[in-house]
Amino acid sequence: MTEAQLLDRPALVAHAQASIARGSKSFAMASTLFDRVTRERAWLLYAWCRKCDDIADGQDHGGTLTGVTDGQARLSTIRVLTDMALRGEATGDPAFDGFGVVMRECAIPARYAHDLIEGFALDARDWRPRSQDDMLRYCYHVAGAVGCMMAVLMGVDPADEATLDRACDLGLAFQLANIARDISEDEAADRCYLPEEWLVEMDIPPGEHMKPWARPRLAQLGQRMADMAAAYEQSARHGTGALSPRAAWAVLAAAGIYGDIAREVARRGEQAWDHRVVTPKSDKLLWVARSGWQVIGRARRWPATTPRPAGLWTRPTA
Repeated sequence: MTEAQLLDRPALVAHAQASIARGSKSFAMASTLFDRVTRERAWLLYAWCRKCDDIADGQDHGGTLTGVTDGQARLSTIRVLTDMALRGEATGDPAFDGFGVVMRECAIPARYAHDLIEGFALDARDWRPRSQDDMLRYCYHVAGAVGCMMAVLMGVDPADEATLDRACDLGLAFQLANIARDISEDEAADRCYLPEEWLVEMDIPPGEHMKPWARPRLAQLGQRMADMAAAYEQSARHGTGALSPRAAWAVLAAAGIYGDIAREVARRGEQAWDHRVVTPKSDKLLWVARSGWQVIGRARRWPATTPRPAGLWTRPTA
């Protein structure tokens, strides 16, 4: 049986579309702004990322973290299925099969997939960041690498390191927003992605950051995370000039929609973790409209020639 027979692309796309509709309403909305081919490829890549995350955390399209006791075995499953997909072999799992299809169609460097899996490896060994750089390195593995993959999927030359840096920055911004929003949920699953150095600086003992007395100090860290996310989001916008208008529209919409999560965490202050922060659908639609106008003047507003701020963390390139 040929690969074409084993891998039914329309069926894989349909599976991926259902996955993103269930797993991320924000990215599902932003993806509608792509042209059809790019949109389908984005779905295929998303479905693989979502499935890897679910395998690693024992979830089904996200939800409450409960913790797993066989993290290394789950990591091995992810590695084996991903390597099979990269070799063009049918895995029996539509998320991995679709991933293999999009990696070949777009010639996405496999190193980014391996970099993402290294993020799951960190979680599998109960790793926690000691420093801000540690936290940002984790953000690269679980989100920045995906930003690089998405950029290539949207037509960026894999050798265009400057644009890939900007794509990585958007992934970092998204993950920083995730960390800020999910502090309470992560703590319930015995995880913490706040740098130990930050907690020491705020005089918060290990495991005490969600205690009521620590809320004012935690709110300061939430603001700090939001400020960092904003800096990476702003840097990422300077890479949109390398994209087609429709791709830039989708990226700018996603940046605004997800950026609002970090901004809302900062706005709520001590109440940021009482209820899960989400971006309302009405606000998402406003970002879709606003980013449509931003596309027109993006080269003037966010010129690619503007140097990337020296203070931002830089992704590994080797």
